[in-house]
Amino acid sequence: MSDQEQADAAETDDGGDAGGEVEADPETESDGLADGDFVRLAYTIRTADDDRVIDTTDEEIAADSQIDTDEYEFEPRIVAIGAGHVFPSVEEALTGASVGDEGTVDVPADEAFGEYDAEEVETVKADKIPEDDRYPGAQIQIDNQQGYLETIIGGRARVDFNHPLAGEDLEYEYEVLEVIEDREEKASGMLGMHLQEAPKVRIETVTESEETVTEDDEGEEVVETEAVEKDVLYVTATQAMQMNQQWMFQKQQIAQDLMGRLDLGRVVVEEVIEGGGMGGLGGMMGGMGGADAGDIEEALEDVDVDTDEIVDELDEE
Repeated sequence: MSDQEQADAAETDDGGDAGGEVEADPETESDGLADGDFVRLAYTIRTADDDRVIDTTDEEIAADSQIDTDEYEFEPRIVAIGAGHVFPSVEEALTGASVGDEGTVDVPADEAFGEYDAEEVETVKADKIPEDDRYPGAQIQIDNQQGYLETIIGGRARVDFNHPLAGEDLEYEYEVLEVIEDREEKASGMLGMHLQEAPKVRIETVTESEETVTEDDEGEEVVETEAVEKDVLYVTATQAMQMNQQWMFQKQQIAQDLMGRLDLGRVVVEEVIEGGGMGGLGGMMGGMGGADAGDIEEALEDVDVDTDEIVDELDEE
């Protein structure tokens, strides 16, 4: 076979036509979801052995499963492919998927919350446990370890430091609802995965001056200033967000993840303090603004002053 014949055969094997270029099939141009894509996902996670719902984005399923629907928001979540927001086997199923795809993934215990380890059940002194938590099933923390109280007898307590779902195989039922393109929505969704709430965010482009140091022909340092545009993510921190332990201990890591995935120059967290509720705070009375003479007399009854005289003076005013 000649070189030309081999070339013609190769084009034919690739779906080509020796007489011209092959037009790509639009349906095969995209391989579906890939690392870095953001999607809105509806899901329900159940234990494989007894079909117990442990997490869901469906409020009706949550209510039927006797999950407190007042404490959490039940709505589809935004997840980033490749960010570790879901179990590895689920992420594998989502890779290459398209909007509208749905399925159920079996997640083994060792991939979910680990195998049950009998050595993680320990006997400790009961005085390490607060009195209010000395009952079977109480969630407690001892020496920076989270555990559950199994039994308590006399001065001894047995505490299980395994995850409550250790040893449980899971079934992850999902549906891909849409691909998210808006960066602000992506940022809010990523924060929601970490914080269990999606705070208000906005992205603004700011122009900043940056200095660079170079050398001239004579080897002397030259400082040059140039204007650089940066996208800045502003996050409005709610009171619940500020009290969230994951945010308090991992805010730097979360911010770095946001900047890396969304091509941001900086993340700014804005603390908002709402007014109202305290009455008048001015003058010498500090936090007692708005109180009448009787309130002041009661508040000062243990202070070494003549309260009757003070109240009479206030009445005269």
